[in-house]
Amino acid sequence: MNWSNVLQASAGSLQPLPIPEAIWSNVSMDFIEGLPKSQGKDTILVGVDRLSKYAHFILLTHPFSTNTVAKAYMDNVFKLHGIPKTIVCDRDKIFCQDLLLSTAYHPQTDGQTEIVNKGLETYLRCMTGENPKEWAAWIPLAEWWYNTNYHSAIGKTPYEVVYGQPLDIHY
Repeated sequence: MNWSNVLQASAGSLQPLPIPEAIWSNVSMDFIEGLPKSQGKDTILVGVDRLSKYAHFILLTHPFSTNTVAKAYMDNVFKLHGIPKTIVCDRDKIFCQDLLLSTAYHPQTDGQTEIVNKGLETYLRCMTGENPKEWAAWIPLAEWWYNTNYHSAIGKTPYEVVYGQPLDIHY
C-alpha cells in the first residue's frame, strides 16, 4: 500500500480524494461498534471500494487486534479482490497501532464509509424491529441490498460496476 501521498499532504481546506483508476485498488474501512451481541459478534468491519462503492460487511468480536482485522479482511475481501494500493481508515485505535491512518481535519480523508455505516445501521434497525440482537443474521442480505441498490454518484449499482452487468432479478 502506498501511504506516501497521505503522509505528505499538508493540512488545509478539504479536498476530495483522487478518483481511483481501478476497482478495489482504493478501499475505505471503518467499524460499526457498540452493537448488542448477536451470534457471538458485536462489531461490523465495513470495507468499501472507493470507485465502485461495492461494500463488504465483516462480523467481528471485541476484543480484536490488528492481526484479527487483517485476517478478516484477507478471508473476506482479499480472496475476492486482491490487495488494494491504498486504504483510507478512521482514527480507530486498531488502525493506530500498526497501520497508518487518516488524521483529524486531514484534507485527504473521505466520509464514504461513514455514509455506508449510517445506511447499514438504518437497514438493520428496520429489519430487526423488536429483536435487535438478531442483527448478525441480516448481514448477508444487508450486503446484497446495499450492493444491488442504485447509487447516484456512479449512476448504477455497485454490483453493475464490479460485474459489468445489472443483476438479473425477475419479480
